[in-house]
Amino acid sequence: MEVRIGVTHATRELTIDTSETPDAVRDLVAKAIESKESLLTLSDDRGRTLCIPVDKLAYVEISGEVGRRMGFAR
Repeated sequence: MEVRIGVTHATRELTIDTSETPDAVRDLVAKAIESKESLLTLSDDRGRTLCIPVDKLAYVEISGEVGRRMGFAR
């Protein structure tokens, strides 16, 4: 599953591929915001960890499972 995160005052968004379910990611984001935690921490499929300051979150876009595209498909 792909998660895109917008950060305030940044021109590019952060993209992470994770094996977490959309509900699990949504719960992590909601918990970080509601509990006034300073960081949102997500891990990707490669074992990397991404930490984003909660007060800098502009948006979090959670997409469902999509198959890999091959060639020049539109």
